[in-house]
Amino acid sequence: MSGRKRISRNIEEDYSEVCFKPCGYRKNEIDRVIVYEDEMEAVRLADLESLYQQESADKMGISRTTFARLVESARKKIADALVNKKAIRVQYREQ
Repeated sequence: MSGRKRISRNIEEDYSEVCFKPCGYRKNEIDRVIVYEDEMEAVRLADLESLYQQESADKMGISRTTFARLVESARKKIADALVNKKAIRVQYREQ
């Protein structure tokens, strides 16, 4: 993929071992949704910490519009997983 170089994001939490799955299903029986660590951090700041987008973006070292895209992407993935009984895996985004 070509384009602009990805700006390094400031991520306060370690999400390396985070995954969730619906109760009563084995992990090999269900589809999986990948949420990247920068998306997870955006959700944490926006929804758990209740910070404004600009304040959250400043903490992550990114623009407000990039922050908004991360939150929107993460929320769609999380909603898809919850509604459609999919596992959620948080992983590092390769540069």
